[in-house]
Amino acid sequence: MNGRVTLLQPEKGYRTAIDPIFLAAAVPARSGDKVLEIGSGSGAASFCLAARVRNVQVTGLELQLDLVELAKESACLNRLNNHVMFSQGDLLFPPKIISRVLFDHVMANPPHLLKGSVISSPDPQKVKAYVEGKAGLSDWINFALKMLRDGGTATFIHRYDRQDEVISGLARGAGDIVIFPLWPKTPSRSAKRVIVQGRKGMKGSITLAKGVVLHDDKGKFTQQASKILRDASGLIL
Repeated sequence: MNGRVTLLQPEKGYRTAIDPIFLAAAVPARSGDKVLEIGSGSGAASFCLAARVRNVQVTGLELQLDLVELAKESACLNRLNNHVMFSQGDLLFPPKIISRVLFDHVMANPPHLLKGSVISSPDPQKVKAYVEGKAGLSDWINFALKMLRDGGTATFIHRYDRQDEVISGLARGAGDIVIFPLWPKTPSRSAKRVIVQGRKGMKGSITLAKGVVLHDDKGKFTQQASKILRDASGLIL
């Protein structure tokens, strides 16, 4: 983000990559909108969204208290205390400060791996970041839909090979669903990540977007990807 965001992270454990930046770029928030990030971690997506959209109000819900504390420190460093806040809690039993609010947008980067499908890391923080716990993907989606006002957007970034689960989950309460692949180099190669977005209460069709190519033939970020990662541009899905 070319220095727009200062982010504190644990010395050991999960490290933020590009997923939260693209997730935040895909949220069609406007000034004054209320946004909920589920599983906010150390706050990367929340801060990237706040850096792009002036006066947006972002609330992060995170299970791990140590990450919540780091995110709160980062909010101070970024002078976003009045616009970005974080709460510790479980989406299966959300705190009242969050459950009583309806949001204009909800975004999430859930754990991408099914429980029991991989050998767990000895680092418990990495396990929680990468592997589903008591809350499965359907729980994340159901909670996102529950927390949205009618017409609000739910935006998920997930593994490309699990996109059908995200689509079918969102389709239970949302429409106008857009599937937006993040291609590694060329669209002919399999994507690893996909952004899926839907609008609560709508009945529109499912659209497969062109997506974005992340790297050129030399392995550098493409111009379109750089605008997101460096210039804080938004993504139009």
